[in-house]
Amino acid sequence: MNEPQSSGPILPGLETIPISSAEPNVDGSVRPRLKPVDRSQLVWRTVDVEHLIEPDHPARAIWGLTGGLDLAGFYRPIEAVEGVAGRAPRDPRLLISLWVYAYSRGISSAREIARRCSYDPAFEWLCGMEPVNHHSLSDFRVAHGPALQELFVELLGVLSAEGLVSLERVMHDGTKIKACASGDSFRREERLREHLEAARQQVQTLEQSASDEPSRQEAAQQRAARERQQRVEQAFKELETVRQAKRDAKERESARVSISDPQARVMKQPDGGYAPSYNVQMSTEASHKIIVGVGISQNSSDYGELLGGVQRIEQNLKAQPKQLVADGGFTSRENIMETAARGIDLIGSWSEPKGGNTRGEAMAPEFQAQAFTYDAAQDRYRCPAGHCLRPLYQHQGIGVVHHQYRAETSVCQACRFKAQCCPRSAQGRMIARSVDAPQVRQFREKMQTPQAQEIYRQRAPVAEFPNAWIKEKLAVRQFRLRGLIKVGLEALWACLTYNIQQWIRLCWLPRLATAQN
Repeated sequence: MNEPQSSGPILPGLETIPISSAEPNVDGSVRPRLKPVDRSQLVWRTVDVEHLIEPDHPARAIWGLTGGLDLAGFYRPIEAVEGVAGRAPRDPRLLISLWVYAYSRGISSAREIARRCSYDPAFEWLCGMEPVNHHSLSDFRVAHGPALQELFVELLGVLSAEGLVSLERVMHDGTKIKACASGDSFRREERLREHLEAARQQVQTLEQSASDEPSRQEAAQQRAARERQQRVEQAFKELETVRQAKRDAKERESARVSISDPQARVMKQPDGGYAPSYNVQMSTEASHKIIVGVGISQNSSDYGELLGGVQRIEQNLKAQPKQLVADGGFTSRENIMETAARGIDLIGSWSEPKGGNTRGEAMAPEFQAQAFTYDAAQDRYRCPAGHCLRPLYQHQGIGVVHHQYRAETSVCQACRFKAQCCPRSAQGRMIARSVDAPQVRQFREKMQTPQAQEIYRQRAPVAEFPNAWIKEKLAVRQFRLRGLIKVGLEALWACLTYNIQQWIRLCWLPRLATAQN
């Protein structure tokens, strides 16, 4: 009987030893007879696709849920119809299910999904043991933006019908997720021009050298070169946008953008470092931690993002939250005034502003602004030396009025306390006073109450829960797509997956357990 041949290289000293029950060992013992491993054979196997996964497997829940949702926005662009020649495309329900299940397992690569469809039981069950091309998966993820948004909203309707969504209290928070670009990809204007010229020459060279019927490889090279040229051209447009946001002339001159993802911005990360990123804004209802709104911003600051979150909630659920809880990054007078005008109860941290002082004066402690006495009846200040500071001007801001008061220059110059009060000023001493609008004062008073402080303490466990889930369980720590629109779609896929997972955890699994019992 011939021994089977090994299917791979054998390490020295580990050569296959023929097994013979008739040949004893040196010590007289008989060698054991073992079944060999034959990797050179072909195996025919019967596969029961329906039993590849367990009855409580999440893939079954995802497939069942997508079958009950309205996917008309995904089916509408399909041109293949019954009775007409042409290749039938993949069912959008299948592609949605594959992407949702893949994200739930921390997989965001179309190529990896295509590979798993040939060996992973859950993926095989979803696609019915038929392979799926990674190009189809990749194109589908970014080709149906409005339909994906409609699907997200319809899922919120399903969750609302299950009693999982309440707008009594909503927590809003932002998190930074890295872009598909490195810090070394940022270039100034002169280097951008060099890259653009090189990209144009490469496109021209490939087009001139291409044959009348270019091969698949040549077409791919031309497409990649054109995409690179488009990214560099877009970088020039983004460079102008970045410059307009700079106040200093030197900063505008040294402005840089990424040639990999021109719309990404350098933002501070939770670990203290800086990296090209996008600011993902998420609104989470407090009862069951369902995401009710998601958006993408290029701003590293959260100050201007709260009202956008309110608008997204209203668009998704046709109602605005009764109470909105946010951290200090969102607490500004503008947001306080706007939420008050909308009838929304805003809960957020508030740092008490420091008392007004002169501009950068190095003064003695006894001549700090707190030592000046304000006379409300005459609207003037009196300094510790007894001199008056009269109103100079006032400026109307959003939710606040800024007042400036100044003493007479001749009085201050002759005062024996000038060295302690205003040593570097050639004019009279100035004092600033800010008067908040009634809505701001009410907000500050509310945040001093134990009830408001207790509500604010509940913010972190709710608002940061989906952030941690998406980064840890879904492994979305860095986007795979580039550009503000595509990154927004990827964030929407992640939040859609998160909400489906909560539905599985809170509804589908308990019902399945009840039915089995």
